[in-house]
Amino acid sequence: MIIQIYAFTVIDEAVSAAEMGVDQIGFVAGRYDLVPGELTFSEAAALRTALPKETTAVALTMATEVDEIMRMAEAVKPDIIHISTDVEDVPESVMADLRQRLAPNIRLMKALPVGGEESLSLAERFAPVSDLFLLDTKITHMPGVGATGHVHDWDISRRIVDLVDIPVILAGGLSAENVQDAIRTVKPWGVDSNTHTNIPGDPVEKDMRRVAAFVAAVQAMEAA
Repeated sequence: MIIQIYAFTVIDEAVSAAEMGVDQIGFVAGRYDLVPGELTFSEAAALRTALPKETTAVALTMATEVDEIMRMAEAVKPDIIHISTDVEDVPESVMADLRQRLAPNIRLMKALPVGGEESLSLAERFAPVSDLFLLDTKITHMPGVGATGHVHDWDISRRIVDLVDIPVILAGGLSAENVQDAIRTVKPWGVDSNTHTNIPGDPVEKDMRRVAAFVAAVQAMEAA
């Protein structure tokens, strides 16, 4: 089970999390004044460079233009680029263009909002132009998909996992307390935590004890 945690802003904390067993370290690459934890390209590149070699670096972008996303890719050189904007802001044609330009060195992950039956249609549309999916929760007043701290309908997520043939990471309100139930229900390739591994009430600062607890919960289930 792949463990992914967002959104690191402090290099030492990102490295410590990787050493704890976090497989994929997430960070926000690009200052657009849209979401918490944004880093400049140079800050993101420094964090990425500091990670252990076996750790996967995942750069979240709120950009929508191909040239801007490619500029970030060149500057930061992540292993995965996470397209976290509202789903139609980067449509299939743009995803296909990006994926072709980024291959084979950088994979492309699309954040999908999980709601009702329409989420299945989105999954069918975007699976052919994505290397991975992140299934997350969308709240109307927040930009993009995710970082809400809210759980969505795991039954829909499970149906998406069964529907597509690409790896699926489950996000949306996951914590040490509920991640095992989420894994049992959805059976994803990986799990992701952001809000519930922060200091409570803080949109940016990580709580390393909560990170450790999340990792331990996932690893305990794998060992059982």
